[in-house]
Amino acid sequence: MNILDKIKTRLGPLGDHAHYAHGYYAYPRLEGDISNMMLFNEKKKLVWSLNNYLGLANHPEVRKADAEGARQYGLAYPMGARMMSGNTKLHEEFEEKIADYVQKEDAFLLNYGYQGMVSIIDSLVDRKDVIVYDAESHACIIDGMRLHLGKRFVFKHNDIKDCEKQLERAKKIVQETKGAILVITEGVFGMRGDQGKLKEIVALKDKFDFSLLVDDAHGIGCLGKTGAGTGEEQGIQDGIDFYFGTFAKSFAGIGAFVASTKEAILFLKYNMRSQIFAKALPMPMVFGALKRLELIRTKPELREKLWTITHNLQNGLTDAGFDIGNTNSPVTPVYLNGTIGEATALVHDLRENHQIFCSMVVYPVVPKGMIILRLIPTAVHTLEDVERTISVFKKIRTNLNLGYYNQPGETN
Repeated sequence: MNILDKIKTRLGPLGDHAHYAHGYYAYPRLEGDISNMMLFNEKKKLVWSLNNYLGLANHPEVRKADAEGARQYGLAYPMGARMMSGNTKLHEEFEEKIADYVQKEDAFLLNYGYQGMVSIIDSLVDRKDVIVYDAESHACIIDGMRLHLGKRFVFKHNDIKDCEKQLERAKKIVQETKGAILVITEGVFGMRGDQGKLKEIVALKDKFDFSLLVDDAHGIGCLGKTGAGTGEEQGIQDGIDFYFGTFAKSFAGIGAFVASTKEAILFLKYNMRSQIFAKALPMPMVFGALKRLELIRTKPELREKLWTITHNLQNGLTDAGFDIGNTNSPVTPVYLNGTIGEATALVHDLRENHQIFCSMVVYPVVPKGMIILRLIPTAVHTLEDVERTISVFKKIRTNLNLGYYNQPGETN
């Protein structure tokens, strides 16, 4: 059997559902201006599935900056990787400003978030080193660790006692190998919305002498007094050795950055293969990122609006008896019980009969029998959106409990 033959019969745990999911539940097309209301299958829906936390995707100043960046520089400049021919003053200006914002000595601007995290991990550790990481770490962290030739130990999600247990195991190994320990976790876990226990992990550094890498994709721009992220929120930003953020959420763009000491950033610049051998972030994105950072720093009302919507949504769901888990971020999961078939019927009901579009998470991402409806509040949502959504969710919960989603045609 060759590769082409194999993939015909082994599509994978998600691909096995592609015959009915593709184009509707998976790879749906949302069209129109990015906002709280968008088009799905040519009909307007109330959308809760976009990580546009601060509403910057269509902010007029952002749109103007993006257009001006493209007008001045085109989409191709700079041509080449940063190390060879793709470095510019604006790339360096952004690095200086983002480092100051997240309270680090220096920063490195990356062309993509996912491959950036993979490459950071790959460059920081060798076969003598040990990685200790949270069980619910993002896929980019998992893929980065796949390149690691040394040992790695996972601790139960946000379980500090288990983290300490795994650090004990790691410590014994590095004492023999003369290596080092890298702990990896997230500022905000994007599926369940709970913050990583950064403060408690940092408190273990003196005992175990490790370095801490935090992926704060969902925290930067949202959490902290100035929006500088989960480290600022928990008062331990100086305890984070490598602070990583992406532009795909609050910044509403493409790209990422990592911030640390000057020595660490210099090391990464000369060792991150995804940056050494790949084209630099195009100038319009850098030009736009500078404007986005300016707005995040100077317009706290965007973050205040986000949290007004978040608190009203989460408090309203909780008051209505919904289980939203332990979220302490804008990410709002709603936990229900049901089969994959019930989940698809429920989401179809939401979209077609109630005009609400949100993401569905089922097995194999979560255990069998669990359904997560993941809502992402943003600064462009309204209190009317919140009220409408909670009312509809009460109806679909009733339908689910009565078994209507097992009976085609009875989902209204």
